[in-house]
Amino acid sequence: MADGPERPPLIGVLALQGGFAAHVRVLRELGADIREVRTPTDLEGLDGLVMPGGESTTMTLGIEREGLAEPLRELAAHGTPVLGTCAGLIMLDREHLGVMDTVARRNAFGRQVHPFEEDLTFPDVEGGPVRAVFIRAPWIESHGPDVEILASVDGHPVAARQGELYVISFHPELSGDTRLHQSFLERVRARLRSTDHAT
Repeated sequence: MADGPERPPLIGVLALQGGFAAHVRVLRELGADIREVRTPTDLEGLDGLVMPGGESTTMTLGIEREGLAEPLRELAAHGTPVLGTCAGLIMLDREHLGVMDTVARRNAFGRQVHPFEEDLTFPDVEGGPVRAVFIRAPWIESHGPDVEILASVDGHPVAARQGELYVISFHPELSGDTRLHQSFLERVRARLRSTDHAT
């Protein structure tokens, strides 16, 4: 059993393309140590991983180029918490990395020129609705029985959880509301505590 204060969790942020810098800033402000992930060795020793928004086709090519696909699958299979936002939601589905029992529909709200915002209530998040910023966002077209839908817009799932995998079709790093990142870090810390107690 570990004694003394908890160490900061080490969170990887996939940094091949897209809006990873905003996630890095939010997670650092919340007390996490951050490692930008670009190669398989960057995944070693992580306590959690964030897969940010971006362009899913470009992200797929980058993952293939760097040989990250199988290491990412192994990380998820070992129960490491993973948060996928926007394109990250797409990357984790059956048709891409295949680690979450979901199928995403790209640009589901249309190829909108301007973002739109929506207030969403999450079952595990206190303090009222979360302001969600959607930019060329996907939704979950279909999912398996082990996937828990956390929030929807007009009946279309936009946030879900399966074990330690969390996906969100919008951009929590852009709203100024850090509660979803905090909720993710709480899950990471809970897993760290259980792992420390088991050793």
